[in-house]
Amino acid sequence: MSERQGSGAMSGNSKPSGQDDSKKDAPEEDFADIDMKAPETEKAAVAIQSQFRKFQSKKKQEVKS
Repeated sequence: MSERQGSGAMSGNSKPSGQDDSKKDAPEEDFADIDMKAPETEKAAVAIQSQFRKFQSKKKQEVKS
């Protein structure tokens, strides 16, 4: 689980969304193989939640300023 996938903005993809025709033909990804009870999954979820809370806190502070 050391690989990270970023969104288009995070990975440097400057192509506007909605113009990628190759994704229309691609089959939908199957996420059923993710073990939701695995310690790595739980650890990742906690890290994501922590970053989101920091983002929310920072966003609230910017609005007050």
